[in-house]
Amino acid sequence: MTSASTPAGDATPTPIPDIQALADRRNIAIDRVGVKNVTYPITLGTPDGKTQTTVGSINMYVALPHHQKGTHMSRFLEVLNDEGCSPITPDRMIEITRGICERLNAEEAHFSASFTYFVEKKAPVTGMPGLMDYQVTFECVSNGTDDFIMTVRAPATSLCPCSKEISEYGAHNQRCEIEAKIRSSGSSKLWIEDVVKHLEAAASHPVYAVLKRPDEKYVTEKAYENPKFVEDIVRDLAIGLDDDDRVAWYEINSENFESIHSHNAYAQITRDKREG
Repeated sequence: MTSASTPAGDATPTPIPDIQALADRRNIAIDRVGVKNVTYPITLGTPDGKTQTTVGSINMYVALPHHQKGTHMSRFLEVLNDEGCSPITPDRMIEITRGICERLNAEEAHFSASFTYFVEKKAPVTGMPGLMDYQVTFECVSNGTDDFIMTVRAPATSLCPCSKEISEYGAHNQRCEIEAKIRSSGSSKLWIEDVVKHLEAAASHPVYAVLKRPDEKYVTEKAYENPKFVEDIVRDLAIGLDDDDRVAWYEINSENFESIHSHNAYAQITRDKREG
């Protein structure tokens, strides 16, 4: 039996047209085109030389020139499958993004992977261990040069200084989410764990996965002794990142999920340390 694209008696298959490679007459370049929300296993390198496996949501794009009709979507997955067996680190992310440029013959490529990262954390008094989950995104752009940004988001506790000052019985406190987007500088590695330490140090107090009663007493009292507005959190975080020579640029924010208001409180700071 012969295929529909191969005439009987002809062993040469009919070429399949490459529609994406055709010229486009509209003369409009596209900033980003590719695949989004690819669910994929990720193996991460850890500071102790071990690995951690998680699941990521991956986006891969290229810049499409004005004269080309479309990109080759399957090639993005080919690059991911070729590279996916190696631990994902900032260095590997850059290699993958460069690989997208090469495989798709593009001048600019974008790669991002968002995932949950787990860190064992012991309760402050009893030492009970628990796994804390932190939301992380690695983003890379390659266009002749490479730009890598690591984003880490951590939950924490904030206690209102105003409420503490004016109330006769305690003070209102709430969970907050503190986030830092960071460009690194120099050859020293900045690990996810390092960013988490900066984030949690800026809050009234960190939160934990497992707390026994002695731990709860300790955490609530320490938070009460360290009240902070959302403005205090981002300013203290900025001081910590300013003092860290591994950080070249940052965009930081905190969102406090208010316990006695119907709205959230929010603050943000962006600074490029390379500008002095």
